[in-house]
Amino acid sequence: MYIAFAPLQGYTDAVYRRAHRECVGGVDEYYTPFVRIEKGEVRKKDLRDIDPAANTGVPTVPQVIAKDGEEFARLCDVVQGLGWRRIDLNMGCPFPMQVKAGRGSGLLQHPERVEEIAREMRQRPEVQFSVKMRLGQESAEESIELLPIINEMPLVHVTLHPRMGRQQYKGTVDKDAFWRFVHGCRHPMVYNGDISLDTPLGQMQASDGFPDLWEQRTDEVDGSKIKGVMIGRGLLARPWMTHTPPPFGSPSPKLGEELVKQMHERIYRHAVENLCGDSQILSHLHAFWEYLEIDRKHKKAIMKSSTLSRYNEAVAVTCRLGVCR
Repeated sequence: MYIAFAPLQGYTDAVYRRAHRECVGGVDEYYTPFVRIEKGEVRKKDLRDIDPAANTGVPTVPQVIAKDGEEFARLCDVVQGLGWRRIDLNMGCPFPMQVKAGRGSGLLQHPERVEEIAREMRQRPEVQFSVKMRLGQESAEESIELLPIINEMPLVHVTLHPRMGRQQYKGTVDKDAFWRFVHGCRHPMVYNGDISLDTPLGQMQASDGFPDLWEQRTDEVDGSKIKGVMIGRGLLARPWMTHTPPPFGSPSPKLGEELVKQMHERIYRHAVENLCGDSQILSHLHAFWEYLEIDRKHKKAIMKSSTLSRYNEAVAVTCRLGVCR
């Protein structure tokens, strides 16, 4: 079963991805936060994150976000120019600034622009493309209407998060709409959204009680079309979960704590060696703990630390008393 680590801006940078790969593993592909054009130029920060040298040994998939075919082509030229031959297109980001610009889930309302991007993909046979998307920005009908275009894209798979963009990460996922899309899609499908990996694969549940994704739906669609899952916030909360091979069971608390400590050691070392001043270092380190499932009191002490010495004290207490819940 294919397992992908979803990108989250400000959290899953190259340093975090490498730490997870080296200490935990169990992930087939790590997707980068999207590379974007800002003020007419591709962001230098994004290019540093997808620098092949920074991702050596890590199965990385650069992701781009674009509002039309021209912008998509510019981004592909830059990414391919760095040597990448695998690119993911983000059509699911729900953040208002991107949606308003017609990117992310905002792109789903513009079939003519999606068709422009499809033509660009077909002109680049040397690249393996995939798409990460939502059901729509306002309605699930938006994704259904895009199926004829998506089916003609040269894609290795489609990752679908079954919420609308307007929901952002609130409300429940729409299982029926997910299966409706799968039924009409010619490509292998990857499920994304509220995934929990602390139960055996055959009983995988979302945190809100989403029914077993792999239940047989012979009346609608063959469940074998599901290639695997993409997990983001769930793995940031419990990064140790993919350490055990399928079916994914929980490692012992002691092992989970050790894996978290190993990841933190690598991220901490990189921060103090490459960033300047406590403020910049702590901004990077706080992100490591923000989603982690640890005692609330201990997390608060870490997140409120304003100097590196206080941060080290708070982390030492947390690790001594136990990281994993």
